[in-house]
Amino acid sequence: MPPFDVSEGDPFGPHNLPYGVFSRSGSTERTVGIRLGDHVLDAGAAAAALGSPYVSLLARPSLDALLSAGRTAWSDVRRALTAWVTVPAHRETLVPFFHPLSEVVLHLPFEVADYVDFYASEHHARNVGKIFRPDAADSLTPNWKHLPIGYHGRAGTVVVSGTDVVRPSGQRKAPGDAAPVFGPSVRLDIEAEVGFVVGVPSAPGAPVPLSAFRDHVFGLCLLNDWSARDIQAWEYVPLGPFLGKSFATSVSAWITPLDALEDARVAPPARTHPLLPYLDDAEEEPGGYDLRLSVALNGHTVSEPPFRTMYWTAGQQLAHLTVNGASLRTGDLFASGTVSGPGEGERGSLLELTWNGRDPLGLPGGERTFLEDGDEVTLTAWAPGPDGTRVGLGEVRGRIVPRA
Repeated sequence: MPPFDVSEGDPFGPHNLPYGVFSRSGSTERTVGIRLGDHVLDAGAAAAALGSPYVSLLARPSLDALLSAGRTAWSDVRRALTAWVTVPAHRETLVPFFHPLSEVVLHLPFEVADYVDFYASEHHARNVGKIFRPDAADSLTPNWKHLPIGYHGRAGTVVVSGTDVVRPSGQRKAPGDAAPVFGPSVRLDIEAEVGFVVGVPSAPGAPVPLSAFRDHVFGLCLLNDWSARDIQAWEYVPLGPFLGKSFATSVSAWITPLDALEDARVAPPARTHPLLPYLDDAEEEPGGYDLRLSVALNGHTVSEPPFRTMYWTAGQQLAHLTVNGASLRTGDLFASGTVSGPGEGERGSLLELTWNGRDPLGLPGGERTFLEDGDEVTLTAWAPGPDGTRVGLGEVRGRIVPRA
């Protein structure tokens, strides 16, 4: 099918147009691309051919220049791209700059400056509390309803979808063991999440209020925060996750701009506790997103977590991240935390799906509690778009391989 003739209902039609970075097979030259159906448009070459003023933002080996250009530029470039792929007069000029997705290599689309992971799903947090603190009066920790809990991760091990994940090693100690042992993780898990990509930086000492969220955040992507539960359990007291999380975080090759998700915006769940002013979003525009995630293990769907149930919004996470004066940088990535819904088939981690290994998943290839070498996990998602369309989010795929 010609690149312009996208099938009706294609979630990657002209209403979407996510950004990525690609190289052609056999070439090391990277450039910004726009996805349309099952093709990618070389955006820099297209801009040059059309004499566009945005060539300086698009003829680049990463999205960094566009990210830092700001909200007005983001909207202007998106309007131009939409015209390029929908106005018939551009077809003859642009056809040579479209490439089948099957013939390109996709890369990490931006340089990750900092990485922060949150814990924003009440359903996930309550499940974890019930698993590890079954006798507690409340499955949530006392601070959970008052602030978005998070931790700083490792930016250098954020990898693009399709990158193999080497099984991590570290110390682990089961409750009945006399001493810790060292070796490969035997409780390797996934966390189905959504990541938000910062474009415009902020000044040190200047918190970013809820009202400025869309001035700083360019778009979002799917994210899998791989987790070694046995390593994590032994190391996290009292300072939190470290080696159990830092070995790999997989992100989609495609960043969906927030402007493509206007029809997916929803109000977050009702607040059950009063919020301090910097987190109080009662008077703000709806901060939630109706994203429908799907988790597949070796091609078999095991969960469909709903993002609209997330208690803390990305705007609140950004406000909390910066309220102490911490500054933003172009390319900062902050993740939602595991997305889980109220149903058993809506849990975003194997920890929850198997209730910490107690209830194995029955799969065509055999039972699973945690990941085995050779297992492949794929995250996909879509959101409601204009006029009944769907906006597709680029998949996140990773295969577990043993340490050499």
